[in-house]
Amino acid sequence: MSDISQRERLLALREQLHKHSYQYYVLDAPQIPDVEYDRLFNELLDIEAAHPDWQTDDSPSQRVGAAPLSSFSQVRHETPMLSLDNVFSEDELLDFDRRVKSRLEDGAEFSYACEPKLDGIAVSLLYVDGVLVRGATRGDGRVGEDITQNVKTISSIPLKLQGEGWPDELEVRGEIYMPRAGFERINELARETDGKVFVNPRNAAAGSLRQLDSRITAKRPLEMSCYGIAQQEGEALFASHSEGLQRLREWGFLVSPELRVVSSIADCVDYYQSLLQRRDGLAYDIDGIVFKVDSLALQAKLGFVSRAPRWAIAHKFPAQEEITLLRDVEFQVGRTGAVTPVAKLEPVFVGGVTVSNASLHNFDEIERLGVMIGDYVVVRRAGDVIPQIVQVVLDRRTKGTEEIIAPVKCPVCESLLERAPGEAVLRCSGGLVCGAQRKEAIKHFASRKAMDIDGLGDKLVEQFVDAGLINTVADLYLLSVEQIANLDRMGQKSAENLIAAIEKSKTTTLPRFLYSLGIREVGEATALNLARHFGALPELMSASEDMLIEVEDVGPIVASHLHAFFATEFNRDVVKQLCDRGVHWPAAQKQGGAQPLAGQTWVLTGNLESMTRGEAKEKLQALGAKVAGSVSAKTDCVAAGVSAGSKLAKAEALGIKVIDEQGLLKVFADVGGGE
Repeated sequence: MSDISQRERLLALREQLHKHSYQYYVLDAPQIPDVEYDRLFNELLDIEAAHPDWQTDDSPSQRVGAAPLSSFSQVRHETPMLSLDNVFSEDELLDFDRRVKSRLEDGAEFSYACEPKLDGIAVSLLYVDGVLVRGATRGDGRVGEDITQNVKTISSIPLKLQGEGWPDELEVRGEIYMPRAGFERINELARETDGKVFVNPRNAAAGSLRQLDSRITAKRPLEMSCYGIAQQEGEALFASHSEGLQRLREWGFLVSPELRVVSSIADCVDYYQSLLQRRDGLAYDIDGIVFKVDSLALQAKLGFVSRAPRWAIAHKFPAQEEITLLRDVEFQVGRTGAVTPVAKLEPVFVGGVTVSNASLHNFDEIERLGVMIGDYVVVRRAGDVIPQIVQVVLDRRTKGTEEIIAPVKCPVCESLLERAPGEAVLRCSGGLVCGAQRKEAIKHFASRKAMDIDGLGDKLVEQFVDAGLINTVADLYLLSVEQIANLDRMGQKSAENLIAAIEKSKTTTLPRFLYSLGIREVGEATALNLARHFGALPELMSASEDMLIEVEDVGPIVASHLHAFFATEFNRDVVKQLCDRGVHWPAAQKQGGAQPLAGQTWVLTGNLESMTRGEAKEKLQALGAKVAGSVSAKTDCVAAGVSAGSKLAKAEALGIKVIDEQGLLKVFADVGGGE
């Protein structure tokens, strides 16, 4: 390709990439898949690598970051970046409206522009002839830092303006922030790699922007939303703030989709309440609402005080972070046996409520925070999320602080606590004996994939336990109609139906029974492999860890959980009680016996009339088949019941063997799969 052709291709690629970035980041309407964008981008890099002198500041290649700076240079703002006055109540907002109206004097009607106040970092972007030439922080409002190389890495900031009609020189102001999903991702990665964990998205955004190495900034999930124009050359291009933001959107900038123009202060109040309710469902943090007189002519008439405009106000939301004293730490045992350290705090008002408890998650988190009893800590509460400690205020630490010591025994049942290799969570080894786990253990035992006790829902289980009728899963088989009928919202007929369902559940299979015990890491597939390998419960209960590891898909951790469960006398007693009270199953087919469908993959689809799909799945698995959820070229056979849909169509298209329900029953009869 000639240099002229390559040059034309280079210019075309830049235009395409600018357009697709705008479609993706501003309009949220991508026109090509990510892989195609990557191909175009890599082609651009190849051409620029071959012709370094063709590279320009507005090229999409500049988003990847440049060599590190030794320091940030200073930038003087020609138009100061002023802050806004704040109000914290509806009455204060109404006072602001009265002040605006009194200063306008003529009684002219006007509108307010309403937009969320993003919790990020204010920046200024300067464009000359449509090309980004400078990015700067607010700093003290008059002098900021030059962060041009860093802002170029942010995909929602156009390197070159779109459309037409923009002035020769344009200074755009906005907020750079980190969406919540990106914040969680970088913190999760930091925890895995022992990196810096950020307290909140705003701190993460600030830390990312102030990297001297813009290649680090390029890896951070930052966005920018515009909130205004600082200055423009020549005549005014529009009459209102909202019109200006619309033009910015057309020129390639991200503008808040929550922007509204309203005609009264009462509408402003409604907007505030509406967004306050939706705050926690947004993809980013906001800490209030900004209300601005929409008319630029009226803004000019209202003017400024020394540090803020008279025509705008920020109505702040209740704070989501506060400082308080960590008085003590208690340990709570969850329904799955996980032991959670809970901080007992000096009560503090945060996130709209008074908080006296906060989660410390686990001991890895305690170590990472370096928190001690007696510390002053930063507590964060966002919406309905459980309050959590996110930071220690180290400069307020005193000599009287105490280390947080991990317990050795369960605070509920005094069983030993265990911590599996690679896990951060302490767990109670009490299993069925632990009162804290009792309700959850019974709910799991009765669930559809376990003992399948029809009608025994979560609320009934809680009623039974709270009333003292059952303490373990074995006690279910001692319940009487009279006991159940006397409970709230239960009658004679309901009680009889439940007792019948409990009685029916006594006949089960060994895999279901093993799964119902709720042994850690023992799911349906593992329970099935255990039943196949050992064939009978006594052999499994007496197996050593080395013998357990011989089972397919059972590793050292699962073997340890199994051995510990059956080595606990209380658990063995409950299993014996279940068997003594009538729970039984046909003898399991021990591995190594006839497994006529071993190595085959089957798929079930449609409705079966003679049995449920779950029952058919168990029968197929007992014969050695793997039962998959979708059809593929590796599928050996599809059993199709009534109203079979896309799976049947795909099987026919691939030429895979298909049988109906009668054919499936014949397979069970021919190979002895019936019970």
